[in-house]
Amino acid sequence: MSIQKVLRTLKTVKRTLPEKPHREIPYSISKTLVSSSSSSSSSSSSSSSSSSSLGILSNLSPAKLHQILASPEHKPSQCLRFFNFIIENQSLISFKPDLQAHLTLIFRLLMARRFSDAENVLKSVSIDEYPRYPFPFLAATVENCCCFEPKVVAKLFNLMIKVYSDSAKFDQVLETFDHMKKNGVNIDERTCTVHLFTLKRIDEMRLGLEFLYRMIESGIEISVYSLTVVVGGLCKSGEIKKCRELVEDMLSKGIKPNIVTYNIMIDACAKRWNFEELNSILALMEKEGEAFNVNTYKILIDGYSSFGKIEEAEKLLLEMHDKDLKADTHMYNLIINGYCKQGLVDRAVSVFDKMTNRDINFNFDTFWALVNGICKSGKMESAMVYVSKMQSKGIELDEALFNTLVDGFYNKGMIDEALALQIEMEKKGFDFDISICSKILRGLCKSKRFEEAEELVDMMVKRQSSTHESPCSSPRY
Repeated sequence: MSIQKVLRTLKTVKRTLPEKPHREIPYSISKTLVSSSSSSSSSSSSSSSSSSSLGILSNLSPAKLHQILASPEHKPSQCLRFFNFIIENQSLISFKPDLQAHLTLIFRLLMARRFSDAENVLKSVSIDEYPRYPFPFLAATVENCCCFEPKVVAKLFNLMIKVYSDSAKFDQVLETFDHMKKNGVNIDERTCTVHLFTLKRIDEMRLGLEFLYRMIESGIEISVYSLTVVVGGLCKSGEIKKCRELVEDMLSKGIKPNIVTYNIMIDACAKRWNFEELNSILALMEKEGEAFNVNTYKILIDGYSSFGKIEEAEKLLLEMHDKDLKADTHMYNLIINGYCKQGLVDRAVSVFDKMTNRDINFNFDTFWALVNGICKSGKMESAMVYVSKMQSKGIELDEALFNTLVDGFYNKGMIDEALALQIEMEKKGFDFDISICSKILRGLCKSKRFEEAEELVDMMVKRQSSTHESPCSSPRY
């Protein structure tokens, strides 16, 4: 029977097959099936053409399927299409593809570097509910496949680790790992790192730490990436001391952390204000000759500033300058804000001046921290000097800073200045701080400036009425 005739009769099959099913069977495989069917059939007729075409697939045997999947005559992509077709149309064949067939296809896909496709097929036999094979059965079947190179077999077992890990089958991960170690199958350290990432993501760092030591005991050369993943996971869960002890142990084994590893630990200490552990980690860095990078300084300055250790933070800033490392605006802002919170405005101004000398750009947060601190110290003339500098750089005051200035002027008894700023706020459409407005009203009344007080009240009432919906507005549905 010609291939063209087979394909024509396949079009007539209803319900059992999808529309135009021949497109699912690659030509080379169709040719193989037709040739096989022709050699086993003595005769055929046009009246039985439909049943004969179905017979081509129904006569497919496990051995023939294995031959097709293993044959280099058929591309891996063609084998995958054909395999998916018969899986989706089980009624056309007299058997269910066994594990051997699945593994043969997986090996072909791995050799062709079609890792995603290989992973999907592997999931269907190891994870999905049906068909499902336990690892010992999988491993035994793989051992019987003597036709593939050890390198490809290693790829398969490493892929098993990934599949089990992604599916949270952690016992099977260890079972696969131990089998590979026992049988001398090469374990890819990168595959292990991916598993460590999985454990970190779900906060299972007890398992992660155990797996790292299992890797070491197995003679796998541990990269800094695997170590850093475990360090990150332990720090995330707050186990900083255990993390430092791990790094010290790894150093004794010749596994050296890098600056990223150290920065993760430093960041965990700084955010928790754990300065005892922080000092131990910094001492370890010094002992190992690991220099700070810009990110290290940024983390430390942030941590010291948030705790109130502003002098230590400023020393680090000076150290950066001495090492020709570029400190950014945010680092300076942290120190300026820290000094202002402590009432040390002169020191904050000194840091601001250093920004100017070092050509560090100011931003709104810089001026907000400084002006707010100066206002609280009562130096309103100085505050307005920095407001002018701020505006000269195209940075406008916001509502909060307006209110801070108004409050500062009132507290100094400078009612005229406070009132002028309040009017300026009205022009810019900013909302009033009712408590500050009340202070100004009291000041005006105390000075018997009743007309101005009345104007301020009218302005407040007008603003409040404009920000609320009128009772006569259209109803909402």
